[in-house]
Amino acid sequence: MNKIGETASRTSIAVAGTAILAMILTGCGDASSGAAQNDPDADPATTSAPSQQSGQQSEQSESGNAPGKGDGAGDAPKQAVPAPQQSEGGSGSGSGGAGKTDLCRAADLELSLGRGEGTAGTQYRPLRFTNVSDSACVLHGFPGVSYVAGDDGHQVGPAAYRTGGKGEPVTVQPGQVAHAPVGFVRVQNYDPADCKPTPVRGLRVYPPQETNSMFVPAEGTGCAANPEGQQLTVATIQPGR
Repeated sequence: MNKIGETASRTSIAVAGTAILAMILTGCGDASSGAAQNDPDADPATTSAPSQQSGQQSEQSESGNAPGKGDGAGDAPKQAVPAPQQSEGGSGSGSGGAGKTDLCRAADLELSLGRGEGTAGTQYRPLRFTNVSDSACVLHGFPGVSYVAGDDGHQVGPAAYRTGGKGEPVTVQPGQVAHAPVGFVRVQNYDPADCKPTPVRGLRVYPPQETNSMFVPAEGTGCAANPEGQQLTVATIQPGR
């Protein structure tokens, strides 16, 4: 081979070798890039930024605090304030619930008996409760009523029989009156052997839901025994009178 041909051949081999080397280097670069992306120890600044941004956008969307909407992403969630609880009933004169008004106690009240109305064998009189305290109070239900006699105030016969329903609470303002109708049966209508008529000097009265008693004078005659029927009846507390 002459020198010109030998030179051309060497040149061709060199060019081919350069091309092969370039291909090898290119392949190594791609593999290195792929390894960096899959390597858990790779730099987070180059591999994690896109996923963090996506997560932030997802959190904003779920919380409803997307920029420019609602109260803004930086505000704390608002809590609902519960409505104030309402007490039962109310205050004021006449009928009404107890609410925040205290129940009437014996010390708040003064007792009296109103004028009676007669029917066949029974006289009805209003047992009057006057509020002598400085604030309103509530009476609700039936008072306890019974005859008493003697200096020791011992009970004579059974207590008054309750008639009708319990009724509504009655708020009694200072100086105002509520009443409970009491029926006084003419004990003379009973057989003396069944009644055992006994002089009485008045009534022992327990205001509704009260454990302290009161006394109102009402001289007459009661049955010490328990005859068939009721010697006293009482209805629920009502406004006025």
